[in-house]
Amino acid sequence: MLATPCKFTLVAGHGEGGTPLNAFDVALVEAGIGNLNLLRVSSILPPSTQLTKNLEIPAGSLTPTAYGFITSSQPGQVIAAAIGVGIGSPDSFGVIMEFEGYCTRDEAESSVRKMVEEGFERRGLTLQEVHVLGIDHRVEAVGSVLAAAVLWYGSGSLEIRGS
Repeated sequence: MLATPCKFTLVAGHGEGGTPLNAFDVALVEAGIGNLNLLRVSSILPPSTQLTKNLEIPAGSLTPTAYGFITSSQPGQVIAAAIGVGIGSPDSFGVIMEFEGYCTRDEAESSVRKMVEEGFERRGLTLQEVHVLGIDHRVEAVGSVLAAAVLWYGSGSLEIRGS
């Protein structure tokens, strides 16, 4: 059984590459999580998990991460991704929502905020805080955007940074 994370941070990145996978990799690197092995998780933040600006995670670590991303090879197209985290009472879990689409950062952030609010409403929970981070990118050749909630347990050696 895996340990339960006790910290999280929000990151976002964008980039261009020669292929969709390379563009996605550039977005991961820009977000500060390109050297981690991401374990994609669904939408629940463990109880009492603390938001932190920087996480220290060793390169190659298996890292629980909820993320939204999109890649496009249509020059001039605007793509966006956003991550939203809702927090209720300290003894209850939170909700993480991801969004990606053909829109602006503001539209992506607005959409993911509404998704967090609905997630709390459907669960009958009281929402106390919402943290949202989005990013957009105008595609030059092959572009990608990513927004993520990175969950972690303790300290290590790689500083994760947001954009």
